[in-house]
Amino acid sequence: MEIFSRLFVVLIVASAAFSVAAQESPSHKQNARPESHSSAPAPQSATMLRGSAVRFSYEFTQPQFYLRHIVIEHDAAGHGKVTFERLNEEVPIVENLEISPKALGRISALWQGLRFLDSDTNYQSDKQFPHLGTMKLTMTDGEKKRTAEFNWSNVKEAAELAKEYRRIADQANFVFDISVARENQPLNAPKLMESFESLLKRNALSDPQQVVPLLKEVSSDERLPLIARNHALRLLAKIK
Repeated sequence: MEIFSRLFVVLIVASAAFSVAAQESPSHKQNARPESHSSAPAPQSATMLRGSAVRFSYEFTQPQFYLRHIVIEHDAAGHGKVTFERLNEEVPIVENLEISPKALGRISALWQGLRFLDSDTNYQSDKQFPHLGTMKLTMTDGEKKRTAEFNWSNVKEAAELAKEYRRIADQANFVFDISVARENQPLNAPKLMESFESLLKRNALSDPQQVVPLLKEVSSDERLPLIARNHALRLLAKIK
């Protein structure tokens, strides 16, 4: 009897151990799935990296213009720099660039509309207007790179893209000039306010909202003439 009792106990213990092992086994399988799932987004991350490596640039050249040479470079997020050379000035001005989401949306849509890297379209119109300056659009994505050059284009997207970049350059030029005026040349501020208003009326600014914080500073900067400060207040009202 004692032998049978011991065998019975052994069988019960073995059965219990088997039951616990059976319950734990699915748990290990469930833990394996998240690990497998967590590695799945890797291809998407690689795609995002490729997308972030895309670079865009715009170049304008007309030696007789006040802004005789402009180069704008930026990534897909709108971060980059703007370089401009001005008439009778030897040293180029280089400023960091942050294209506003609003302007970047317009620019991105135009690049996409052109299908730039996949196209070999000649954007130059039949008529030549070299006196207006030469423009170059460039896109680089890894080993793929394309540059298109024209002085006038009847392709709507190409012409509008050049206008968008010109707005960026004119806005950056104003920001630079008013910053210099506040530091060293306060008497230039009234004329700069007039120039800014002219750009605003002609829709020649990339995004006036970007300049609002600067105009607020100008409106209360006692180093500047009162006429410039009051003009800044009027411009703020127009933008709002």
